[in-house]
Amino acid sequence: MKKASELPEVLEVKDLQAFLGIGRGQAYSLVKSNSFHAVTVGKRILIPRKSFLTWFEGSTEDPLATHPVKEEKVEF
Repeated sequence: MKKASELPEVLEVKDLQAFLGIGRGQAYSLVKSNSFHAVTVGKRILIPRKSFLTWFEGSTEDPLATHPVKEEKVEF
């Protein structure tokens, strides 16, 4: 997966790894940096594609990119 258009609507850490060409540890560190919105559902970390790509493209139009939201944990 190399193109932004190939990314799913909701990304997982493995998608970040493949898109950016980074390792698992680096991908988790990036998610924990709160540079873009991420939600924890059970043990899964989900990232909205739009929020990630806004960060990746360097745009500050997304309020989540300039004002990080703390990770939310949802338990079922």
